[in-house]
Amino acid sequence: MKNNPFLGLVILGCLLGSCKEDRSTNASLLDSDFEKLNESKKWTCVFQDYGTKDWTKNWTLDGLNATVENTKKGMLFLAGPEARNDAHHAVLWTKKSFRGDIKIEYDYTRTDNQNKWVNILYINATGDGKESFDRDISRWCKFREVPAMKTYFENMNALHISYAAFNNTGDGSYYVRARQYPKPEDKPFDVTKIYPSYDQKGFFKSGQTYHITVLKTKKRLLFKMEGDDEEELFTWDLSEAAPVTAGRIGLRHMYTRSAIYKNIKIYSKK
Repeated sequence: MKNNPFLGLVILGCLLGSCKEDRSTNASLLDSDFEKLNESKKWTCVFQDYGTKDWTKNWTLDGLNATVENTKKGMLFLAGPEARNDAHHAVLWTKKSFRGDIKIEYDYTRTDNQNKWVNILYINATGDGKESFDRDISRWCKFREVPAMKTYFENMNALHISYAAFNNTGDGSYYVRARQYPKPEDKPFDVTKIYPSYDQKGFFKSGQTYHITVLKTKKRLLFKMEGDDEEELFTWDLSEAAPVTAGRIGLRHMYTRSAIYKNIKIYSKK
């Protein structure tokens, strides 16, 4: 029987169509899993901050050049204005710690127009307990007055989600990415990455408000962004990772980055 190039194209088209259908099905299953977990009646709200009143009641600040201002629109959080100066990074920490499965949600409005640097959500952060880095991070806050990135990823146990994140070169690349601290000694920072990395996914437009929902269980980490004209869900498998069970929640802006946070709520399981 002679080769039939048309038949080959038909088969290839069917295979490609099947792959697209599988991806669509998988996405639907992930959305269904997210909604089921998100809407569980077992969640209890244990932290709430609308962002309009005195931020110092619920938060502490790392970074001598950072500013926080409560407004009617929410909590305006600005890192320092000088790029490539570690003293101009900034982190807001909850005073309260959280244990076990948690759910975090808030409204996020990006107020900068940068195409470089990142925002980070720290989840269940504690010190690694070595040397001066007590598990209670409030006991070494002076060490973080200049909040260099390595101070965190070398000395903390935590989960990390980068979002509204751009490459440092300003080449147009953006991403959503999860990491786990601490970085092992003598290893590159990239070993902290939890796959997959969602490259060219999760673009946050300046001036637009997005509702963010994060769910963390023993086995999974989920991050959902919902805007006026788009929504995306990002998921990571934690089943092979070392357990991250308790600690504070942190909001990090690299230098020059800023945003408004409103309607912040944190839930734990009953």
